[in-house]
Amino acid sequence: MRSALPKVLHPVAGNSMLGHVIHTARQLDPQRIHVVIGHGAEAVRERLAADDLNFVLQDKQLGTGHAVAQAVPFIESDTVLILYGDVPLIEVETLQRLLKLAAPQQLGLLTVELDDPTGYGRIVRDAAGKVTAIVEHKDTNDIERAITEGNTGILALPFERLGDWVSRLSNNNSQGEYYLTDVIAMAVSDGLVVATEHPHDTMEVQGANDRKQLAELERHYQLRAARRLMAQGVTLRDPARFDVRGEVTVGRDVLIDINVILEGKVVIEDDVVIGPNCVIKDSTLRKGVVIKANSHIEGAILGEGSDAGPFARLRPGTVLEARAHVGNFVELKNAHMGEDAKAGHLTYLGDAEIGARTNIGAGTITCNYDGANKWKTVLGEDVFIGSNNSLVAPVDICAGATTAAGSTITQNVDKAQLAVGRARQKNIDGWKRPEKIKKR
Repeated sequence: MRSALPKVLHPVAGNSMLGHVIHTARQLDPQRIHVVIGHGAEAVRERLAADDLNFVLQDKQLGTGHAVAQAVPFIESDTVLILYGDVPLIEVETLQRLLKLAAPQQLGLLTVELDDPTGYGRIVRDAAGKVTAIVEHKDTNDIERAITEGNTGILALPFERLGDWVSRLSNNNSQGEYYLTDVIAMAVSDGLVVATEHPHDTMEVQGANDRKQLAELERHYQLRAARRLMAQGVTLRDPARFDVRGEVTVGRDVLIDINVILEGKVVIEDDVVIGPNCVIKDSTLRKGVVIKANSHIEGAILGEGSDAGPFARLRPGTVLEARAHVGNFVELKNAHMGEDAKAGHLTYLGDAEIGARTNIGAGTITCNYDGANKWKTVLGEDVFIGSNNSLVAPVDICAGATTAAGSTITQNVDKAQLAVGRARQKNIDGWKRPEKIKKR
């Protein structure tokens, strides 16, 4: 990777590779998850610490078999599933099929057929097709190297046998390491059956050892996510230009244009339209919402039929009620806009409560921060805020009130009042503009 970051912490779709593997493992409802850590152990532990994880230190990296041996003293389950921290796309359904193979006298091995198995251990079978051993690529002879069935390293096996097998591993090989793959030959020698299962997609078992492979995993993940969304009723203008980096729930007849990124937990209801180049993070878009091009939505709830953009920014705590309108170059933070309220242009609304049908003029800002504390601006229903207003919080503008264009509002405004908070205009005759001093 040529990186200070431990390999398993490199991200795919906004989550570390190891994070993906742990997320998948959790869906299998395991008794415990043991994470063997070595290089960058503290960084891994700090990033992923959780109550259901037991981190096991492999002080010396002496091979996969040695890694598993470190975890054996902590395992209490009857069946053990062994996964890899740099294989993030493995599917839950594939692992469920593999686990069904594990029994007291049988272990399950995930293998894959490859056009080019270079680098993979080869699955050696006898004349009857039964698995007899796995030979690591560097230890293969010419006959074994021609085998196209590769070992993924993913195993489901009876725990009562595992401790004995890893204790008998030898490092008498070209790498001088303790290979977990040698367990297969031991199982055969002990009379167990080695049953095999295969992933539906070879990319499920693809690891990443460099940035190129990491990018391949990313794109495959995104295309897989795109297919799932399209199957649920989403139209993607171009599935190759769309990214999911979290959990997305969608309704039907959703339209998503190009270069849209969905991050965190996103809920999108029926008939939502999202324009190009938008980022939606940890937000809910109710039925019929329209997000126009180049908008950034984070931590917001958009009510039914509301719209935002183009070039809108909705920050955490923003709520738009039904049919509220946020236009171009408008930024909201911790602001609640009532039904049919509008802020059409070039506006900042922070820590604000805005009543139904209120209209905010272009160039308006809420002055919500005094350098030490945040203060709230409250606008009642049917308020009209003129263009280029500064609303100095805390301030209340009651229902039906109007503020004149160019005003700085520092006092509360009662119902139906007009507030004018600007200096009186003065026109000076004979005014002469300053002239630029000429350099000598």
